[in-house]
Amino acid sequence: MAKTAFIGLGVMGYPMAGHLKAKGHEVTVYNRTAARAEAWVAQHKGKRGTTPAEAAKGADFVFICVGNDQDVRSVLYGPTGVLAGLHKGAVLVDHTTASAELAREIAGKAKEPGVDFLDAPVSGGQAGAEKGQLTVMVGGEQAAFDRAKPVIDSYARACVLLGDHGSGQLAKMVNQICIAGVLQGLAEGMNFAARAGLDGAKLIETISKGAAQSWQMENRASTMLAGKFDFGFAVDWMRKDLGICLAEAKRNGARLPATALVDQFYAQVQARGGNRWDTSSLMHLLVND
Repeated sequence: MAKTAFIGLGVMGYPMAGHLKAKGHEVTVYNRTAARAEAWVAQHKGKRGTTPAEAAKGADFVFICVGNDQDVRSVLYGPTGVLAGLHKGAVLVDHTTASAELAREIAGKAKEPGVDFLDAPVSGGQAGAEKGQLTVMVGGEQAAFDRAKPVIDSYARACVLLGDHGSGQLAKMVNQICIAGVLQGLAEGMNFAARAGLDGAKLIETISKGAAQSWQMENRASTMLAGKFDFGFAVDWMRKDLGICLAEAKRNGARLPATALVDQFYAQVQARGGNRWDTSSLMHLLVND
């Protein structure tokens, strides 16, 4: 079993670290809010570091799952950062959805102390993290991936190396671009169905068996029709992710007209106070126009 550290115990990181412990790995955690780390230790019987460096000291694998690029830098660099505590040969895995540019930056800085780095954002949401059924998109070197994958499998149903450093983050951008378009189409379809007087339950049961089928339809169509948006991936986080996608598109020349439009729709949801509503809340704009 591996000696690991997990930095960031939000709605994703908390259960992910729990799965590591449940699989028999030694786990030391760090969280900016100490009470959250203390609660995790009380529940899972692991250890807690008072700084990222302390948590990472002696670990063979360190996992990070925080909010954005700057949050990653804040726990990674400096005298109390993760890199200050890592030994040569350790593997650093960043599960944060961040920019590909940051991934390449970290890969360069990690080389100085002889640390291997993988950018490895995840998909599957809070439910996937709690069930240990996440999809992990990885960028980095094959040897580091081969070492880390058996540990990552503690909370993943799929873990795939997609290319060099940054490839994991680029893959996650594609994931979010696709989700944004599907959710808007689903919201429009469900609103159309409601206004047309169709039986929503029968409709979903029928068309989910055909070409319109998607994870979003099976898991969010009925709650959209019920006007329930109090679970799942928050609008604030989706806008952060879509901002990363749009910035990368400017660099590589990709056209994302639908993504840019849906991003503005989410801005309207935020203006209605829906910052913490889940991403299916696009429906709110159509029902309450």
